[in-house]
Amino acid sequence: MTLLQIDGLGIAFGGLRAVHDVSFAVEPGEIVSVIGPNGAGKTTLFNMISGIYLPGSGTVRLKGEDVTGMAPYRLAQRGMSRTFQNLRIFQNMTVLENAMTGFHLQERGPVLSDLLNLPSSRRRGRLAEDGARELLARVGLERAADREAGNLSYGSLKRLEIARALAMNPSVLLLDEPAAGCNAVETEEIDHLIAEVAKSGVAILLVEHDMKMVMRISNHIVVLDHGEKIAEGAPETVSRDPAVIVAYLGTEAADADS
Repeated sequence: MTLLQIDGLGIAFGGLRAVHDVSFAVEPGEIVSVIGPNGAGKTTLFNMISGIYLPGSGTVRLKGEDVTGMAPYRLAQRGMSRTFQNLRIFQNMTVLENAMTGFHLQERGPVLSDLLNLPSSRRRGRLAEDGARELLARVGLERAADREAGNLSYGSLKRLEIARALAMNPSVLLLDEPAAGCNAVETEEIDHLIAEVAKSGVAILLVEHDMKMVMRISNHIVVLDHGEKIAEGAPETVSRDPAVIVAYLGTEAADADS
């Protein structure tokens, strides 16, 4: 079954068409990257898919269900999780506590139980902690569990954010520039982590400016320019597409390169 299906998605702001008629699909275990020059509409597309923006046209289907415009928390309950370009980590909390926040959808119980700290509430807390520790081990941060998150390196914070997104047990994971601001070593660590997550069957939709990383890990690439899809296909095909070369380099530079 196709996990994520995007059909004819579009949106305009004040008469300005930001994204127009974009369609593609993401299968289980597949890494699909959305690329394009600055202002191409990549983040706007992500915001429509993840329920932050209500599309002006088109549909988003998650595991066959029409979820167009559905609130982010409802999408999370149905198996869609997302990270953001700008880190949303609680800097003054420990790494473990940050990871545990990702389990809030699974551990919700009666409010009275939590207020009175009943055994059922404590049990949910223990399950969340155990799950968080497993995820920290998965992303290579188990030794940092008790450290304050604000003391981690930038690359480690990026991995922590992915761990928190995985706490929701997603079938579809949206990653918005997961390697932005990372050095070469940190990027390679995130590269391996994304590939490992995909191998577990999670469908991954990725926006990333590091073209070496994109070409290395993607199964499929969608290219946007001025809000429209101008190319789509395997990395080796997209990298040779004349329209893509023009979008990134400009007509004169592309002619000189050819």
